[in-house]
Order: sequence, then structure tokens, then C-alpha cells
Amino acid sequence: MEHTSNPDLRTAADAVLARLVGDASGAARLREDQWRAIEALVADRRRALVVQRTGWGKSAVYFVATALLRDRGAGPTVIVSPLLALMRNQVEAAARAGIRARTINSSNTEEWEAVQDEIAAGEVDVLLVSPERLNNPDFRDQVLPKLSAATGLLVVDEAHCISDWGHDFRPDYRRLRTMLTDLPPGVPVLATTATANARVTADVAEQLGTGGTSDALVLRGPLDRESLSLSVLRLSDAAHRMAWLADHLQQLPGSGIIYTLTVAAAEEVTAFLRQRGHTVASYTGKTENADRQQAEEDLLANRVKALVATSALGMGFDKPDLGFVVHLGSPSSPIAYYQQVGRAGRGVEHAEVLLLPGKEDEAIWEYFASLAFPSEDLVRRTLDILAGAERPLSLPALEPLVELRRSRLETMLKVLDVDGAVKRVKGGWIATGQPWAYDAERYDWVARQRKTEQQAMRDYATATDCRMEFLQRQLDDEGAKPCGHCDNCVGPRFTADTSTDALDAARVDLGRAGVEVEPRRMWPTGLPAIGVELKGRIPAGEQAEPGRALGRLSDIGWGNRLRPMLSAQAPDGPVPEDVAKAVVGVLADWAKGPGGWASGAAGGRPRPVGVVTVASRTRPQLVRSLGARIAEVGRLPLLGSVEYTGEAPRASRSNSAQRLKALDGALAVPPALAATLTGLEGPVLLVDDCTETGWTLAVASRLLRRAGARGVLPLVLAVQG
Repeated sequence: MEHTSNPDLRTAADAVLARLVGDASGAARLREDQWRAIEALVADRRRALVVQRTGWGKSAVYFVATALLRDRGAGPTVIVSPLLALMRNQVEAAARAGIRARTINSSNTEEWEAVQDEIAAGEVDVLLVSPERLNNPDFRDQVLPKLSAATGLLVVDEAHCISDWGHDFRPDYRRLRTMLTDLPPGVPVLATTATANARVTADVAEQLGTGGTSDALVLRGPLDRESLSLSVLRLSDAAHRMAWLADHLQQLPGSGIIYTLTVAAAEEVTAFLRQRGHTVASYTGKTENADRQQAEEDLLANRVKALVATSALGMGFDKPDLGFVVHLGSPSSPIAYYQQVGRAGRGVEHAEVLLLPGKEDEAIWEYFASLAFPSEDLVRRTLDILAGAERPLSLPALEPLVELRRSRLETMLKVLDVDGAVKRVKGGWIATGQPWAYDAERYDWVARQRKTEQQAMRDYATATDCRMEFLQRQLDDEGAKPCGHCDNCVGPRFTADTSTDALDAARVDLGRAGVEVEPRRMWPTGLPAIGVELKGRIPAGEQAEPGRALGRLSDIGWGNRLRPMLSAQAPDGPVPEDVAKAVVGVLADWAKGPGGWASGAAGGRPRPVGVVTVASRTRPQLVRSLGARIAEVGRLPLLGSVEYTGEAPRASRSNSAQRLKALDGALAVPPALAATLTGLEGPVLLVDDCTETGWTLAVASRLLRRAGARGVLPLVLAVQG
């Protein structure tokens, strides 16, 4: 039964809802908790945290509240929203209800001034901003104060991103503290999420200022999804998973999403499914913005059967009739998994959700886990560098001085900014001089939590009890109970059958060897600042040529074969026969391809006249035997190795400048090899086991070219990434 002390407000709210959902009859009614949230925001000007399942209608709460507040003379609603796709969906939804929505984000900088003018003129009801904007110096200092003063309602969408206890922490979100502090008294605040367990809910509530305050409203509903039928299908290898998709994709209801764990896998799967006659599109962090938008529109209009996507699509898509979500590989967190599968079945009675776990999943989890918050030593070093700098340091200027890759360095700085230890200003970053404590206990807890979540995903894949109940319990849903329609509740709906034709095609596709290795052409910025006197473009006469690798370690084809062979725990030994044969095949294709050296190749280069290896301290037998095998098959002399002058630098997941600093003076061409090179009339093949940054190959190639080599063609087993 409905209870309200504001019947006129309730009637007005339902009328807005009818416009929002396109109900001409006016029969649409808000859910009771939707109304409770709207009443708290509009009538009582309170702060509310809404934790409700995907498809429950959280956006209806803030759009209806916006319309009612604007009718009462309030300023525009500001929605902090994480992804551009979500913004596009929300702008279109708002228009249906007669709500004028605009966005400020990184893809429309040319419109910012016009949008600000429209806000000042009272012509904008809703402004959507990305969290990254909140700490952009110009936006933070020039736009945000005026916006905070004028805001009628602040909405924080996907609010679990605020909490570093959660699966998708984003430090930019914590900048909201500043905006909350600057809001005039009585401005209501709404935070929404579908994926927050009890601890994340409490943390978000506290950070938003809703925890422990008397006027707070927390609405947490059941997280079961009756439309979703969850299944797990364990297949023996990547070829069987690809073949199964090719055989069964058309049988899945409607159109949907196929999630992969890496960009490389998304591209592989997209190419294979297209080859098998399916209409699919790829959607990853590397997809151009225009192509992303086209892919979204094609899926919304059912012009494609599926988007093959990474987590770049995770929160950012709203298609009520999405009929299926398939995961080719398991996410590392059941909370992330619940969020991604929640895209399906929002406006249809039945949707299929299928997990196809892979052997490579755990290696990918391990890689992403390695990108956690840096050690205290690295953080302190960064703070000391900023404190000693005479001017703000940009990321490119700071990067060579700190052993962190740029993306990880930027994330660390954002956390330090929120903690008050650094500040982003025009021109870069400065230290504030404020005391700062390294919260080792919290970071260790977060790392342990990641391990717990990984184990939960292993348990989910092998569970014999209800799968939906399992996910609900991971989210601390007190109403968790058997769903009655997952594969464990009612029996499997899918068999592991694959056609011989599809399986053979998948094996051929995944077994196709060869990835181009693009050479380094520019030295990283800032090398002189760390004592390495190199800058600008690498002279053409000192560069490597484009090279080749057997595969990427992130591939689900050759990556699965190479990853265990090249892991830190793997024993050294001669190159395996199947790998050696595949490398020979890569060489043959390279020779015959564009720019190759086989007879008649267009724009061909001279044939290699010798083989040089890069010395290895960790896998000397592997590299030497690979070089010897290539020399034998190609009937080329094995000329020798580029050697280390002392201890080999440790493999680094640091940035390019730090990697080059470690390599500076560490490699040399022995005199005997140098004497041989001067008499050769063609390029040499430079053989190594793996390349991650490309700098070992670049430095070795430069040394060989300076010693007299006419050209250097790198050939490695694997590309990291």
C-alpha cells in the first residue's frame, strides 16, 4: 500500500514518469522506494543513497526529481556519470520527459563555453559531467564554484566507484567531497549504484556525508534478477569456446554483449565471428570514440547480433531488451560480474547469461592485480620530487623521475590529491606540504579483498547451488534465495557440442601466428633529467626495422601456449618443437608479405644475412636454441649475441624512461661480432624471447647499427600486452 504525506507531489511525480517512459495513458506509477527517494529529495531536501538492482529505475528517480525541483525554482541537476555511453543514453531519456540535458566531457570541449552560457541563462535542466572533469584545473577553479552555487540537485551515478573497498574504485570520484562541501545548505544529494556490498555501501555513505547523519536516507533493495538465467559452461580450450560461440550465437535471444578480458581477445573473437558469418562489432578501450558511438547505435537498433567488448562497456550501456550476456573468460570479481550481466534482461522477461571460463583467466587477473597502489617508497619519492621542484611538474616531466608507468602514476597522484598531499594546477602537479600517512593496513586489506573476490569467482564457476543466490550473497543481499531458473536450479540449458567445421576453423584461426612489432622511433621525454643524454627522434640509421612476434601474451591463441613457457616460474630449456615450427612459419609469411624479402615481394627489402641473439640471464637456453634453429632453417650464420656488460637489468613494469636508464650502458656488441657485421651486405635478424616496452630491442638494434649492421629485423616469441 502507498503512503504519502504529499499527494499532490506524488501525482506530479507519476505524471513526469509517464512522460519519461512514453506512457500516453498516464497509468505509469513509481515504485514505492522510487517515490520515497523522490519525496526525500524534493520535499525534504535530504541526502539519499539508493542501492538497487540494475533495471530497477534509478535514473527515473533523478529525472523525476529534477523536473519537480525545476518546477519549484531550483537550479539545474548535476549528474556525475562515469562513461560517455551512459551520458548519451541519459541525454536521450531526459529529452523524452521534456528535460533539457547537456554534457561536459573530454569529447566535447568545443561545446563547453556554449553549455556554460546555457546554464547561466537557465536553459539547462541537467548537466552530466565525467568525474575526471572535477579536478581539471580550469573546470575546478572556473566552472565548479559557479556550478556548485547554482546546483539544485547533485546526483552521483555508479557511486560504488567512490570506494576503494569496491571493485571499480576511481579516485576522481572522491573529488566529490569538495563539491559536497561547497554546496549551499539544503541542496539534496542522490547517490545510486547496483553493485555495492555492505562495506562499500557504508563507505560511500560516509564519504557522501550521508553516513551517521540524522537526515540520511539509505534505500537498499533486493538484488535478484528474475529475468536472468545464469549458466556456466566449461569447455576444454579457447578453440572450443570460440567454436561454441560461432555455432550457438544465433540461438541466443535477441542481441547482446560478449565480454572478453583483454583488448586482444576482443579483436580476435570479433574477427573470427565475422569470418563465420555473424554480424558483430568490437568495443574496447582502444576503439575510437566515433566507432564506439556507431557500435552502441548498431546494438540499440539490433543491427548487430552482439558487441564483443571489454569492461570499457561495463557500466556505460542501457538497452532494456538486451537478450544475452556471454563472458569469454571470467572477471576477477563477482561484484563486477553481477554488474556486467545486469545489462541484460532489463525490459524483457527472459535473458541468457553464460560464463565460459578460460585457462588464461588467472594470469590476466594476476597482471591487473600488479597495478595496485604503489609501495610507500615510491609514493614518498614522488612527494619528495614534487616538493623539491621549482615549478609544477607535468606527467611527462615527472614520469622519468619515478619508476611508475604514466597511467599508474596518474592514479596515484589523484589519490594523493584527494588526501591533500598534492594538488593539480595549471602546468602540472605540486606538493602541498601537508602531512600524509601511507595507509598500509587499508591497501593490504584491499589487496586481500581482491584475492577473496578471485576465489569467489572460482567458486561461482564450480558451484552446484543457485548461481543468482551466490551473487546476491556476495553483495550482502539479505533477501538472497534460490532463483529457480539458473542451470543449477533447473538443469543445464546448453550442451558443450561444437561442430567439427567450427572447431577446425577456430583452431586454424587461433593457431595463426605472427604479430607485427612496431619499432621505437622516438626517445622518451625527460631522459637528460635522469642522466641519459638522448632525446628527440632516433636517427633512421640507428632504428630497428618493423619486426615480428609469434603472438601476444594476452592472446587466447598463441598467448595460452607462450604464457606458461615464459612465466617467471618456468624452467629454462630449448625451444619446444611446435613453437620453433611456428616461428619458422612466421618468418616464411614475413618474407612473402608486403615489404618482405622473398622474390617478387612488393617494396621488398634485402634478405637477412645472419642471426644475432640478445643475451638472456633468465632463459639463455631458450634464446640460444631459438636463434640456432632460425639460423639452421634459414641457412644463415649464427653470428653471436649482444651481451650484457654486467648484471642484466631486472625486467621492469616501470615507464620507458626508467627502463632506458636501466639499459643505459648495460648492453654491448662484442668486438668479434662487430668485426663480422662490418663485412655483411644485408640486415640481421635480432632474436629475443619477449618484448614488453620495446626498449631492449631498440637499444640492441642501435648498437648493432652503430657497429656496422645494414639493418636489424627483430624477431621475438611474444609481445607482452
